[in-house]
Amino acid sequence: MECYRIDESGFTGFDLWNAQQRFQGASAIAIEDDDAARLIREHFPLLQAPELKYRVLARRPGARPRLVALLRDLLGGFKSVTFVLEKRFLLALMFIDYAVEPYWYRRGVDFYADGRNYALASLLTMVGPSLLGRPQHDGLLVAFQRAIKEKTPEALIALVATARRLKWREMPEALEPLVRCAPECLEAIRTRGVSTDVAYILLQGLITRMEVMSDRPYCVAHDRSKNLESYEPLLQRLIAHDRAAEFRQTAITTLKFPLKLTSVTQVDSKESPAVQMADVLVGAAVDAANGLAGLKTGGLDPDDVMPLFGDDQFIHLVPSVDFEEQRQFRQGGQGAELIDYFSNHFVDPANT
Repeated sequence: MECYRIDESGFTGFDLWNAQQRFQGASAIAIEDDDAARLIREHFPLLQAPELKYRVLARRPGARPRLVALLRDLLGGFKSVTFVLEKRFLLALMFIDYAVEPYWYRRGVDFYADGRNYALASLLTMVGPSLLGRPQHDGLLVAFQRAIKEKTPEALIALVATARRLKWREMPEALEPLVRCAPECLEAIRTRGVSTDVAYILLQGLITRMEVMSDRPYCVAHDRSKNLESYEPLLQRLIAHDRAAEFRQTAITTLKFPLKLTSVTQVDSKESPAVQMADVLVGAAVDAANGLAGLKTGGLDPDDVMPLFGDDQFIHLVPSVDFEEQRQFRQGGQGAELIDYFSNHFVDPANT
């Protein structure tokens, strides 16, 4: 059975405002341990470490050309997908999803049908600091993050108070719900199980692409980590779900049930050269994103890395003010229906 190996990089838990790690990513690659071990021997014949770690090798100038060559072999010879997202933008997107969308949905507006949630989150991220003032804009999202995490009356009151201190009429579509203390938004924020941990968003993105790449049942093996481990019960429910359903997300992505994914297991990366290849892919992609954003120097040159990825091998979630392009890309999206479907079929009753 075909098996995809998964690893991730940039995890900071609930804290999407982390100044040191602005991007988070995950990679899945269909490669066997024997093939991965062979590639390690070919590109790093003198490696003495117990496992190949991208982060360690990228710091060594002499190892960088070998890393680029390894990436070329991986991306040219094996099915893979890499997903990178900007965490602060994801925080803005979650702000729209929980602190804004329920208010407008109750009034008959579907934010997901034409990508309005994405457009409004992009506007908040890219224009908000100028319209609202950088400290005020940042303070709003930090207060929202705290409210999602703590779910206390004090945190919710502080969030509403922060919104009311802003020049909210500059962006009423995004800020009016909190200013009016919309109960449906406050309820969404304090819903048990809702968090700003984006690990599941990354996993869902990978699953969507793996479903397309695989024409038969497949399995997943991922590195042992607390954040991925926390999603094991949900992943098992997704695998066991045998009801036929299909949801359009964008012009090129559709999630269809039942999944072809049959099993998910955890492995120690030291014992799996294949998982180490996933680490190389995601490490290089996150490094390139930081480099392109001007947040980091050193490591691999983004101009050497990004052209290696095919269009169908790379997913990115970053803000964009090309609203017409995004509207067309997301036209007819069934995000609201997918959220309801997940709530009805996959949410653990203990977390509601």
